[in-house]
Amino acid sequence: MNNRWRSLGLALLIACGLCLAVPSLAQEEPAGAPAGPVPWASLSPEQQRLLSSFGSQWNNLPPARQQALAHGSERWMSMSAGERDQAHERFQRWQTLPPSQRQALRSRWQHFQSLTPSQQQAVRENFHRFQQLSPQRRQMLQQQWRNATPAQRNQMVERARESRQHSMQPHAPMRMPHH
Repeated sequence: MNNRWRSLGLALLIACGLCLAVPSLAQEEPAGAPAGPVPWASLSPEQQRLLSSFGSQWNNLPPARQQALAHGSERWMSMSAGERDQAHERFQRWQTLPPSQRQALRSRWQHFQSLTPSQQQAVRENFHRFQQLSPQRRQMLQQQWRNATPAQRNQMVERARESRQHSMQPHAPMRMPHH
């Protein structure tokens, strides 16, 4: 198997877990959000309708939770019908995960958030490349990752880093021999 594709696939597999972490974002405080509570009356009628199940207990929710719900409702309203369907499907998958898996995904998301913007972009690009692989190829790479020992996984990650660094280095132009 081509080492470059193996490394790319494994890096992308790690990033794949980030997709499932998206529903957990509704539980986190949005960046730059004010620290205070969000008054129910400050929500638009559409937001109040979306969050109606929280209406009676809104004032008892922690301010961070109010902010996250308000932000999430704004995002929901800005989505197309297709995006809403996808989000709903991801949320349903999220709800079926055991708590340990949810926590692992939250930890991965927090790690992703701690990366520099260029590192985050690299993860996104790698994930996009992984998604472009055939389903059979993705499944094979996922199986290799699952079957690997922690030491083997570390080696795979290191090879991916080395491969990425090598591919990012400028190559010297080829010189034509003089006759």
